[in-house]
Amino acid sequence: MGIANRGAGGGACPNTGGKQNKVPATVPRTDQTSAHRSAANMYELEKENLRRFSRYIVQVLRPSYIRVFLTAYLDEESVERILSEEKSSVSSAAQMLLEKMWQLEEAGWFQAFLDTLHNSEYTGLYAAVSKWDFKELEELQPFKRLLDRIEPSITKNMKPRELLAHMSDCITQRECEEIRAVEDQCGCVAASERLVASLRRSDKPWFKILKMALDTCSQKLALQLLELNTDESEKCASDDEESMGTMATVRFEYREEGESDDGLLKSINEISLADRLSEGAGVVAGVSERAEERKLREYQKELAIAAFSGQNTIICAPTGCGKTIVALAICEHHLKKFPGKAKVVFMATKVEVYEQQYKLFIQHFSKDPDVRVTGVCGEMEVCLRTVVESNDVVVLTPQCLVNALQDGELESLQVFTLLLLDECHNTTGKHPYNNIMNRYLDIKLTSTAHTLPQVVGLTASVGISSFKNQQEAEINICQLCANLDARVISTVTTHIDELRSYVHIPEKDFFEVPPRTSDPFIRIMCNIMSNIEELAKKVYNIETLSPIVNRDYGSQKYEQWIVAVQKGCKLLQLDDPEQERRVCRALFNYTEHLRKYNDALIINEDARTKDALDYLQAFIDQVRAAGYDDTERKLTAFFDAQRDQLQHLATEGQENPKLQELKFILEEEYRNNDQTRTVLFVRTRALADALKKWIDETDSLKFLKPGVLIGRGRRSSQLVGSGMTLTSQKGVLDSFKSSDQNKILIATSVADEGIDIPTCNLVLMYEYVGNVVKMVQVRGRGRAAGSRCFLISSRKERIEKEKQNMQREKIVEKAIASLQSSPEKLQAKVDLFQKNDKIKRHYMSLSPEKPRAVGSYKLLCAKCEMFACFSHDLRVLKECHHIVLDRSVFQRCATEPHHNPKSFGGITKTQKMYCKECKHDWGIIASYLSIRDLPIVKIDSFVIQNVETLQKQWYRKWRDVTFAMQEFDLTEITPETWGVRE
Repeated sequence: MGIANRGAGGGACPNTGGKQNKVPATVPRTDQTSAHRSAANMYELEKENLRRFSRYIVQVLRPSYIRVFLTAYLDEESVERILSEEKSSVSSAAQMLLEKMWQLEEAGWFQAFLDTLHNSEYTGLYAAVSKWDFKELEELQPFKRLLDRIEPSITKNMKPRELLAHMSDCITQRECEEIRAVEDQCGCVAASERLVASLRRSDKPWFKILKMALDTCSQKLALQLLELNTDESEKCASDDEESMGTMATVRFEYREEGESDDGLLKSINEISLADRLSEGAGVVAGVSERAEERKLREYQKELAIAAFSGQNTIICAPTGCGKTIVALAICEHHLKKFPGKAKVVFMATKVEVYEQQYKLFIQHFSKDPDVRVTGVCGEMEVCLRTVVESNDVVVLTPQCLVNALQDGELESLQVFTLLLLDECHNTTGKHPYNNIMNRYLDIKLTSTAHTLPQVVGLTASVGISSFKNQQEAEINICQLCANLDARVISTVTTHIDELRSYVHIPEKDFFEVPPRTSDPFIRIMCNIMSNIEELAKKVYNIETLSPIVNRDYGSQKYEQWIVAVQKGCKLLQLDDPEQERRVCRALFNYTEHLRKYNDALIINEDARTKDALDYLQAFIDQVRAAGYDDTERKLTAFFDAQRDQLQHLATEGQENPKLQELKFILEEEYRNNDQTRTVLFVRTRALADALKKWIDETDSLKFLKPGVLIGRGRRSSQLVGSGMTLTSQKGVLDSFKSSDQNKILIATSVADEGIDIPTCNLVLMYEYVGNVVKMVQVRGRGRAAGSRCFLISSRKERIEKEKQNMQREKIVEKAIASLQSSPEKLQAKVDLFQKNDKIKRHYMSLSPEKPRAVGSYKLLCAKCEMFACFSHDLRVLKECHHIVLDRSVFQRCATEPHHNPKSFGGITKTQKMYCKECKHDWGIIASYLSIRDLPIVKIDSFVIQNVETLQKQWYRKWRDVTFAMQEFDLTEITPETWGVRE
């Protein structure tokens, strides 16, 4: 498999006498000039060498510095993706660039790459690639490791602007300009950090130059830091050279820190004595390079042993114990067990977690050029079959695999030999995991001739679904095992003491807080809501549109009532179509205002009155800035009449007792330990924003400088924003982990599963209660010794629910132990559940699909019932995009530039599309191939009306519609039918 066996004459690599070289063997360059090489594989050997030496290249190359090469040889989308990734991780971006280069076939690209390196001042990397000799870059490694160790100190003792004049031999002109700009904008320490980052990626012999520059500029403290560590660094260099000729035993430290830039494995020689002392028992195992066997902690071995033997297994262990490390070990063991045949897929349920785990896999296998690792998530346009064929390990989100199987892109799961499912407790219902495993089980139960992959699931808890006793818990666990085809539940029993020495379960405590004694703000809000309801009833009897009767203002049930009323409003039918439109639009306005007042009451319950009022004020301001009709004037008048009183209550009213309790807890915790790190879990994004403002504006707490971590998904409310990007999430986590800036992280549910939150010692659950799995996940965020977990709530039922979760956790533990002690019982129940589930799936597949009607239907705006188009004007592109071919639709809609003009599947979003009458969101305007201005509509934005019967229906998904639609046909697009848009 190795490239070293593909040199001139096809001979094997020279006998090294059992020695392992630091720099891998290369393909002789003489072979690269062979006259017999065909155009198809002209650069095959260069690509192979780039693969082999990729770990050196990604440590040095910054893609944006060779942008001229990117734009010349890569497509625009790939260039944008690489440059975007560079903002998050330069090494990942460089790896992405290499992966694209391995696919290049255009003549001259390799020489162009070399020329660009030379012109971009990558002289060291240019020399190394030109000669395929990376010895000089290897010799820089110990000094870079030294810099890693002393960076926190040296960056606070340097004046980079003075140094740059003496470092032109190792820092490029562009880097100098960037460092000066950072110092101008952010100060000396930030510029020092940028200088260190440049040195860490330098391809030139910079160490002596730096020392001379520090000496010349009399920056003695920084120089002393280098000199104090020089002996150790030189010893590292000496050890590295010695290891080139002798066998060595290297010890590795395993860490489960998903956001670490230092890689998953660190040589013990790379960790200073101070680091080792501060991290205690962080080094867990010795590893012999000769045996190539990385040893796990004993409890990690216990978790992996069943999977090592090839059994389908659920690994259940606490958050923070290193389940990802176990998964990597299982993957590596599997690759060695089936060399050349193994195909491994690791699945993560969220894009955020996928990014984190993909990075871990890349880092773990970066030193083994024979293991090809890649990643795929929903935002990528790739052929999964090609990806699987050309790689050994694929990290992906499960929906990508579901889509590939549904589209026939992958023939079946039998192309894989190992499936690893992170957070496998999700393998239930309609989750993509369950879709995948249903296909797996259908093959297993219907065919005797199959080669299905091994399945290994990872989770912190198997306490899924509801249960009241151990028997019911066992049934739920057996169902999960049946879904995953697992006959083994692997937990830590023998080495439980070792596990407890590494994983600390936080102490749990409860703070029940009395609600406000009286709150005039609530009374005013309720009066306004009552007045709005009365206005709505004058237009139409809204009580007939929803079956929900008992509903309290400021509750989730009231939100459910609003949803039901709006759905009924969409299907409302009156004799006069114009009156029907007016009524629907008015009811939508009334219910939207009621929703915002309900939201404000919920915010007021958990945060300050000021935050609730700010939320309402922002909504009212948006209403005034948009289509401001008579109904909205009446509604905003209610708010305007009470604004002064509300403002007075926001500034002078009673403080929320829950905030007083939270303030007391935080003040006490940080008074006792100023190094406390806190994660504060909240239920909504609006509350996360409100608590951040409260902490920033509270004198005794503002030093905490809170960070906020929320999900990526968009919200219908424009007041809360559209979520965080992956880069923003990473930045928040990095800041929380590595600096003294953010001492507290305010997080929603995005943080309770999968994402690796740095070690903290205080977990606060602010009215945040879920099921057993959520409790285990949230509690596990407090990983430091002596950690504590507090639930703060004004509701007894929430505190009681959490106490019940604690009891249920014990029930789950007993249920697991019972099933482990009786594997025959587990086997029998799993077999029975699988057979019953197979019968159910077979029965469902026999149910005839309801034929779609061939008739004429109108698409009416779901908010104001303005006519948009007819169903016969719709065309379906790629089975998912629904295009309106009637150009007159532009007379009935308004458009504005899209704030995030992305491309997907050959389609590029260019504009947003709204109802011209009421500004309701209808969809997007896009281009496809050379066709511009294609209106692509969302079904849930419309009511569907049968032209003949006038009956109305509302659908959430396109797959649910009952009328037939034609496929998109390019021949229908002509200059006559698709002229320039007016």
